[in-house]
Amino acid sequence: MITSKIISNGILRALATILIVAAVLYFLYQIQTVIVYLCISLILCLIANPLVLFLKNKLKFGNSLAAATTIFFFILIITGFIFLFVPLIISQANNLSLLDTHKLQEQFIATEQSIESYFNVQHVDLNKMLKDSKITSMLDFSYFTRFINSILGFVADMGMGLVSVFFITFFFIKDQDLFKSQAKEILPDSNEDKIINSITKINHLLTRYFIGLLLQLTVVFILYLIVLVIFGNKNALVIAFLCAILNVIPYIGPIIGTVLAGILTMISMIGSDFQTEILPKTIYVIIGFLIVQAIDNNISQPIISSKSVNSHPLEIFLIILISGITFGIVGMVIAVPVFTMLKVILKEFFPQNKIVSVLTERI
Repeated sequence: MITSKIISNGILRALATILIVAAVLYFLYQIQTVIVYLCISLILCLIANPLVLFLKNKLKFGNSLAAATTIFFFILIITGFIFLFVPLIISQANNLSLLDTHKLQEQFIATEQSIESYFNVQHVDLNKMLKDSKITSMLDFSYFTRFINSILGFVADMGMGLVSVFFITFFFIKDQDLFKSQAKEILPDSNEDKIINSITKINHLLTRYFIGLLLQLTVVFILYLIVLVIFGNKNALVIAFLCAILNVIPYIGPIIGTVLAGILTMISMIGSDFQTEILPKTIYVIIGFLIVQAIDNNISQPIISSKSVNSHPLEIFLIILISGITFGIVGMVIAVPVFTMLKVILKEFFPQNKIVSVLTERI
């Protein structure tokens, strides 16, 4: 018989559960920065695994020395990035601060007049449109310098984050065998083997995925660099690298990179003739980037991604598309790693399920 006491106890238990869940979620929200540091450190550990194994097996490094050498290697890479990007930021800020908006307006008008005379179009008066809209009076690029200063301040604040990430990564690399042995003691005996096998497979596949991703970005970077060098773009190395990094975001990243390359190309040529130099070269760069993206989307990306995680290219495309629609850009970035983890776990715990067996037959 259900009494009022039983009902009240059930309500109290439900309220207590809700409060506990809310407290846990609030706690996780408060330490979200630490969680981000842990995730970044895990990714770095996965990427570093081949190097760590090489140092341990081939060069006979100890755990501490191998971890320290790997962290030093990461620091060198980040230092190289800084020395690459700071000159680009400073040069583009200087270009924008020297921009003569009146001259820019005159170049637009000259271009419009050339178009009119070539196509015999007389009903469009760009000069009047510009004056009526007052666009040129609102063009003020001095804010760009202030924006750069705020970015530099943000980068300075990131120093503590980098130190924290490298500190955590060092111990992840150094004591990963210890962590595995301790995890075995904590895990329930009934599922210990399945969980350990899942972790091992996930570690292997994600290491291959991130290495494959680095390979893909390297290919794109080289192709972008060739395009920019052919057309004599200033800061070609840095622009190519920045646009290649944006390729981490599937499908949308390359579009952003192409637009960014076009903008940086135009900014770097401020002071030149718009019609005969800036516009043609910008169009050529954009066309070159579109060709690179066609090569990447149809050849390098499907092959590298599918081979690294043992999935069909169509499977990769669909999971990225669904994740992008559901969770946005973040979902597109993490789609393949998360999907790979789920496939490994499903195969380990539900190997007899027909759907699971079809999805995971290549793992």
